[in-house]
Amino acid sequence: MNGNKKQDIEYTKKCPQCGSINLAKDYSRGEIVCQKCGLVVTEDLADHGPEWRAFDSEQHKKKARAGPPVKYTLHDKGLSTSISWKNRDAYGRSIPTKNRSQIYRLRKWQRRTRISSASERSLAEAFAVLSRVSSRLNLPRTIRERAGMLYRKAAQKNLIRGRSVEVVVIATVYAACRLAGMPRTLDELSKITSMSRRDIGRTYRFVVRELGLKMSVPSPLDYVSRFVNDLKLGLDVKKKTVEILKQAIDEELTSGRGPIGLAAASLYMASVLCGERRTQKEISDVARVTEVTIRNRYKELSKKLGIKVNI
Repeated sequence: MNGNKKQDIEYTKKCPQCGSINLAKDYSRGEIVCQKCGLVVTEDLADHGPEWRAFDSEQHKKKARAGPPVKYTLHDKGLSTSISWKNRDAYGRSIPTKNRSQIYRLRKWQRRTRISSASERSLAEAFAVLSRVSSRLNLPRTIRERAGMLYRKAAQKNLIRGRSVEVVVIATVYAACRLAGMPRTLDELSKITSMSRRDIGRTYRFVVRELGLKMSVPSPLDYVSRFVNDLKLGLDVKKKTVEILKQAIDEELTSGRGPIGLAAASLYMASVLCGERRTQKEISDVARVTEVTIRNRYKELSKKLGIKVNI
């Protein structure tokens, strides 16, 4: 056998041409070859690698055969390397003073080569905005990655031309939140950025239309978890709120009404019923709807569902 190829003999199959059982796996080519007549029995053989087990994080790190996952929120997808600003080598030892000027030059040129074109510079700028907005909204990594992917698709279709990079990024964040079932309001996005509600909504509709995204109508249930967490309410209140909203959906009381107002009114009713009362003003500040809206929706739900709330 060739010493440069990883091969092992397999006796569980026979060659269909000569009947020989002397078959060899060639992982470098992804083939099973008959050692007698040279027939390629199987092609595109997957190399699963040696089986191994890890019993702690240190063993898992040592035995890992793959690198970190691709990150769509970085302009280079996290595949390039970077030279740390710390003047220490791989072993943690301090770099001698005479070599620091050389390391400085290497660090400078590495930074320049990572962003070598106008398109990469634009992506780097956009993902810096994406990171800032996502941090302000406390969005999980999955939504950030989806927003980054949507922005890349928009850039490939040249949807950025004639528009602010920031407003397109915010529109993709809004779309990613809706797709993940964790919607944010346009008012929330407008408050933490310099973009108006109107510009964000118009750009969002344009991106959705051009990318062919299928967006579902937000449900009041999508807002319950966030409102409960912001108001520091218990699990019983959350369950009761979901129960009230499901009854309202079954009775078709949600048609033509804003989902945020319904969620806020149901949460107000549940907080009173469960003995963890929150005022309409407190819920209004979290949900960003008026107290009048909460009051009207709560009275309507209470009357139509027959739920008595002692205010």
